[in-house]
Amino acid sequence: MVHLTQIPNANTVNAPLVEGMKKLNLATPSQPDLFTTSVYGSKFAAEDLPKHEIPESEMPKEVAYRMIKDDLSLDGNPMLNLASFVTTYMEKEAEDLMTESFAKNFIDYEEYPQSADIQNRCVSMIGRLFNAPYEDGAAAVGTSTVGSSEAIMLAVLAMKKRWQNKRKAEGKDWHNPNIVMSSAVQVCWEKAARYFEVEEKYVYCTPDRYVIDPEETVNLVDENTIGICAIMGTTYTGEYENVKAVNDLLIKKNIDTVIHVDAASGGFVAPFVVPELEWDFRLEKVVSINTSGHKYGLVYPGVGWVIWRSPEYLPKELVFNINYLGADQASFTLNFSKGASQVIGQYYQLIRLGKHGYRSIMSNLTRTADYLSDSLEQLGFVIMSQKNGKGLPLVAFRLNPKAGKHYDEFALAHQLRQRGWVVPAYTMAPHTEDLKMLRVVVREDFSKARCDSLLADIKLCSQVLDDMDKAEIKRQEEFIKAHVSHSGKAKHNHPHYRKENHSLQGKTGKTHAIC
Repeated sequence: MVHLTQIPNANTVNAPLVEGMKKLNLATPSQPDLFTTSVYGSKFAAEDLPKHEIPESEMPKEVAYRMIKDDLSLDGNPMLNLASFVTTYMEKEAEDLMTESFAKNFIDYEEYPQSADIQNRCVSMIGRLFNAPYEDGAAAVGTSTVGSSEAIMLAVLAMKKRWQNKRKAEGKDWHNPNIVMSSAVQVCWEKAARYFEVEEKYVYCTPDRYVIDPEETVNLVDENTIGICAIMGTTYTGEYENVKAVNDLLIKKNIDTVIHVDAASGGFVAPFVVPELEWDFRLEKVVSINTSGHKYGLVYPGVGWVIWRSPEYLPKELVFNINYLGADQASFTLNFSKGASQVIGQYYQLIRLGKHGYRSIMSNLTRTADYLSDSLEQLGFVIMSQKNGKGLPLVAFRLNPKAGKHYDEFALAHQLRQRGWVVPAYTMAPHTEDLKMLRVVVREDFSKARCDSLLADIKLCSQVLDDMDKAEIKRQEEFIKAHVSHSGKAKHNHPHYRKENHSLQGKTGKTHAIC
């Protein structure tokens, strides 16, 4: 997700480092700068790092590298970031292949035909993984994207255009499309609906149900519904929505609408952990599926994939045939130029690991998540996520209300942050009585040993909070928000766009889970 940032004015640029202090500079060096000692013996180490204006003169490459590397050292440790699904580990050979492809513009088919062919191989492999029809003249179609957000935008566009074409052919009004989805959807679904002028019809979660109810979902469908979104692994609890039940109800009631499956996280998990689960193109009403290669596809960000059952569900007028740099090609994308590295990284993982390798990794992650879940339950937490492969390898949990704790999940998250762990706390989707929860995503590099370290720190932090009174906890939270957490210190957001009230978060206080 790209952040919208404000271009600072002169007062901001010239402001002192700490409010109330004067802006100071280091004294002029007594010797000329010859850049002969080290990076830190040069004039650049005694100057502000450029932040607002492109500098007038250049700096040596060694200095630029070291200054930026030092700046980035203030980022968190990706291996301790248990908030994100995004891949943080790849083998050196994969990294080397990706590095060697940095200069390749993926869109240039004439110059880099093998890179384009590698994308086609990935589309075929992933389509078959999702049981896309390919026999008896069937022709499923798909493409790579920069992530599931772009894939979902493309899928929504395809559903809307197909619905509009059908309505026009029938001589009916085609100006008020809607889409049915869970209130626990990731924010990209809200964006797609808002950007492409599609009304959102929500199936709300409840205090004891965190996914869509199939019957309620189908009952929301009307003649203006372009499709239903079903999620294979919600961002909050990781639970798989019952795609088959929705599919069967649509058939039973003879309702003419389609299903798009958001398998951003579950697309590379479910086929290997619960292959018997029917959620993909085996179901008649499922016409498109997206997945993220940079999540459990095990590739660095950002790469995603979207597959359509057949060209019937991707209207021809959305696809542009272009001649670019000497080669004709069909394009359906929101952007154009992009690097080939991530697609090549995906192909490496697919052929390096094979089905057996993916199955082994996903099974390990599922067992680790079950172990963490059982351990947290013993510590007195209420577990909100599913076990035994019935959802993503993550653990969503909350404090037991019967325990009468004088602190909440956000206080525990702040304490864990002091220990280096990023374990996010969230306010659940609307209509769940403001349930709060914590979530740990079990990724490929989250071993049992690290899991045990996390459990020890959760127990320690809980004990620390137990020994603090309410006033002390409140003071500490205010301090962490103002001076420790980066979101609390952020000043880049333009004031004009703060406190919006058009999204689910703005309307209800729901916090969007990190993907």
